[in-house]
Amino acid sequence: MKVRTRFAPSPTGNVHIGNMRAAIYNWLFARHMGGEFLLRVEDTDIERSTPEAIQALLDAMDWLGLDVDGEPLYQTTRQQAHLDAAEALLSKGMAYKEDKGGMGQGECVIFRMPGTDSSFVDGIKGELTKKAENMQDFVIVRSNGTPVFHLANVMDDIEQGITHVIRGDDHIENTFRHIALYKALGAEVPNFAHLPMITNAQGKPYSKRDGDAFVGDFREKGFLPEALFNYLTLLGWSPGDDREIMTREELVEAFTLERCQSSAAQVDLKKLTWMNGEYMLKLPNEEFEALAFQSLETAGIDAEPEYAEQVFKLIRERVKTVADIVPMVGFFFSDDFEYDEKAVKKKLLKDGVADTLGNMKTIFQGLDVFNAETADKALHDFVEESGLGFGAVMAPVRIAVSGVQSGPDLAPVLAVLGRNRVIARLDRALALFSA
Repeated sequence: MKVRTRFAPSPTGNVHIGNMRAAIYNWLFARHMGGEFLLRVEDTDIERSTPEAIQALLDAMDWLGLDVDGEPLYQTTRQQAHLDAAEALLSKGMAYKEDKGGMGQGECVIFRMPGTDSSFVDGIKGELTKKAENMQDFVIVRSNGTPVFHLANVMDDIEQGITHVIRGDDHIENTFRHIALYKALGAEVPNFAHLPMITNAQGKPYSKRDGDAFVGDFREKGFLPEALFNYLTLLGWSPGDDREIMTREELVEAFTLERCQSSAAQVDLKKLTWMNGEYMLKLPNEEFEALAFQSLETAGIDAEPEYAEQVFKLIRERVKTVADIVPMVGFFFSDDFEYDEKAVKKKLLKDGVADTLGNMKTIFQGLDVFNAETADKALHDFVEESGLGFGAVMAPVRIAVSGVQSGPDLAPVLAVLGRNRVIARLDRALALFSA
């Protein structure tokens, strides 16, 4: 039997990371088993499943590298097949018609449950059973003549030859209904595996209220697709060892449903940010620089390439997401940068700081050569001679030339800025903050 999995979203414009995690698990399982991963777009909600919403879904999948085998199946093209199946069930007495609401609005087609207990072995949760008395008949075609999710979902899985249905555990109740439908339609019942929900720190379903929740959010915030893919895979699954940073090939090789956890998985955005930083470090220099230049361009910063490359080297190991780049380097490209108010109050407005900045200006002006080594020696010599301590010298100089209190090592920053910019910025700080 060739494994066939599917991702069957109802596109609304934003793709939740919980839905995308389900897609990733289906993709990984299919690739691990040498099978096929299919896409079905459940686009029957015409008002919400707009062309733009569908394109957003396809873009998110493409960004994450979830390649699909064959063409996507659009559910709206299958409506007649769904209705024909309902008629077949009616003719066999396995369904009946009824004015469900009793309001005279028309008859629904209702599937007749077989009246027996139902069991199946879930690939993650083990054997699950439901008593016959707890399973009621249910609508499969509305009074307006449109098929309900249950019938459409099962019929399309049959059409696509799906062997494994891997989806969220909010569908467990549906699965008992769907198994009955498969049997009534004379089709082979696929294997089912239900993924635990992803939650916030309070154990509630993770949503936009808890932070970034859609794939597009993470893309806009500068996360790398491989990092998000890696993180979402580990959100409810483990390779069985202490590995966390794993290539796509390693994930495919290691992925099994047996290693999926059955309890809810909690989103930890700090861990995702750390993981993204690890992926940023692994990027080849040319790829990092391409992202950095694109960030500058998006921010409207016109940078001379040779100068910008020197700047990028200073921040290379500090960047966690692409979105960090412009805030980290902005002061290199503008002399009119803003100062951090807290840093100014804490470090620049203290007695004696103006003298310190003035002395360092004079020392820097007097250096025969101005580079990282000479600037660093000058700073250290002044600290020793003045007896002020490193914090009392380094912090004011850094704030004066960059506006902030933290960043890469100060001497290389001064060297990249160059003597003229450093002197001009010391003058600016003295004019603004000296008494």
